Amino acid sequence: MIRAESYTRLNSGGSKQKSYSSVNFETVLSGTDESKRKSDHIELAFKAQVPEPDARFYYEPLFAAHPEHVALPPRVLAGRILKAPIWISSMTGGAAKAGLINYRLAKAAAHFGLGMGLGSCRPLLENNESLADFNVRSIIGDQPLFANLGIAQLEQLQAHDKMASVLEMMKRIEADGLIIHVNPLQEWMQPEGDKIKVAPIETIKRTLDTLRLPIMVKEVGQGFGPESMKALLQLPLEAVDFGALGGTNFSLLELLRHDEAHFEAYKGMASVGHNAAQMTEMVLQHYHREPESIKARNIIVSGGINTYLDGYYHIRRIPLPALYGQASAFLKKALEGEEALFRFIELEIKGLQLAWQYLKPKTT
Repeated sequence: MIRAESYTRLNSGGSKQKSYSSVNFETVLSGTDESKRKSDHIELAFKAQVPEPDARFYYEPLFAAHPEHVALPPRVLAGRILKAPIWISSMTGGAAKAGLINYRLAKAAAHFGLGMGLGSCRPLLENNESLADFNVRSIIGDQPLFANLGIAQLEQLQAHDKMASVLEMMKRIEADGLIIHVNPLQEWMQPEGDKIKVAPIETIKRTLDTLRLPIMVKEVGQGFGPESMKALLQLPLEAVDFGALGGTNFSLLELLRHDEAHFEAYKGMASVGHNAAQMTEMVLQHYHREPESIKARNIIVSGGINTYLDGYYHIRRIPLPALYGQASAFLKKALEGEEALFRFIELEIKGLQLAWQYLKPKTT
């Protein structure tokens, strides 16, 4: 119990002026919800210190009400509408859990009106043994669903005139489009990696000409340099996905599987690449220089996107229709359970709504 000592206050002449009796502060502070809130403020005030502002934003508190029913800008992928600019990026959770993970992610995408990319669908090119792990169209409903193949697999299929198998695979899982992941460094670092014999841009162009369906192109953790970004923006892609440096680095992941000598020889290569901030600048520069040359329909900002504030900053700065994508965050929550996943997405969307009302990204 906290008590204030009784004391007598003296005026300047030394005479008694006012007497203060003992006060039970716990009783006072716990009497109402309002006093409980004030008590919390006292307890937490010294912990609620922010040393530096987030330098990416102007905070403008005067021009909007609290976001009760703020509609986020919808995005369109493969003719299907996303209610929020959030993309559930392709991932893997281990073969034993892939089906459960995809089921939970698809259910969440349907509930919140989002879209998702499947992990590598390479096993489906060979047989139907893992079909159940990828067959989530009945779960995701009308939301966009994209299959996913590596550049090396597409190169090999083209060399053997077997691209029809891609269409057949996509038909089985009722995918709306195809993600091509470009990963030459990962393939080089992977002990059992595939040798890439053709420049990836040529394989991408042939895939566009052959399949004539919505196609995304993404990196897997190193991002794209300015010339690569320019080449992709000039193609009629459904989306260019950054896959930037800053998230899971699959080149490093594969390198860690080698012996120490191999690791020491190539570890520097795992650090090369471009982060999301650099790639956003690349898009901006090309847009300002050659806007008429851009044929890509959307940008997906991924790689090092840890919170909705990271995603919001980039998609508001990019002058093309843009979304932000996450993989590991969704994977973690999907493994925890459906309730955790739904709660995570709900908070992301509410955070985006709040940011849209009060934050203006700085241009420099």
